[in-house]
Amino acid sequence: MTARFHCESALAADSVLVLPAGAARHVQVLRMQPGDAITLFNGLGGEYAATVERMGRSEVSVQVGAHAAIEREAPHPIQLAVGMPANERMDWLVEKATELGVAGIQPLMTAHGVLRLNSERADKKRAHWEAIAIAACEQCGRNRVPVIHPVRTFGAWLDAPLGDAARFILSLAPGTRGVADAARDLQRGAWVLSGPEGGLSAAEEQAAIAQGFAPLTLGPRVLRAETAALAALVGLAGR
Repeated sequence: MTARFHCESALAADSVLVLPAGAARHVQVLRMQPGDAITLFNGLGGEYAATVERMGRSEVSVQVGAHAAIEREAPHPIQLAVGMPANERMDWLVEKATELGVAGIQPLMTAHGVLRLNSERADKKRAHWEAIAIAACEQCGRNRVPVIHPVRTFGAWLDAPLGDAARFILSLAPGTRGVADAARDLQRGAWVLSGPEGGLSAAEEQAAIAQGFAPLTLGPRVLRAETAALAALVGLAGR
């Protein structure tokens, strides 16, 4: 696989493009030279072959080639709504969920969550997570970047319209349906709600179930918050 770069600019075959600053720096760090082949994608679907044309001190121009309608998305779009884990675990979750094909991630502030963000910090964190998702797409070959939704409180998110996707909430309650069983019946996309390190509160679980979220289990073991969300994603999304 050639080096891949996300480019928010409009892409068109048989055109010359000056790469955005981030992609240009990456090309320079890799010590690429005129004539080297790269791949460009803008998140709208498919990818473009391209060739480095000119290397300047801070500017890189490329010749854009043919578009290939290549998609590497999961069969069913799965969105994760997660009580944000602390420290760098949310970064890890975003990176791995992107590699595994998540369609979107909704960061939530929940009753038991330790990560509390004001609006300014929330915006900065979201931009940081978007950059992680883009880098993960460049690495893994995805041509569509998952949506990183704005940070919301649990209640505000649950009250908002969620569309007609299936709804699941991870639970350790006895008799809860297994993820493999749910995956066999899944015919469309789904939301998966997962708590932070301390889990969702009883009130939050009850509120979600009242809104149509079906309890789902990953088995008898207690997984870390970030591990549980990824395990559900793999179980439901298919490969």
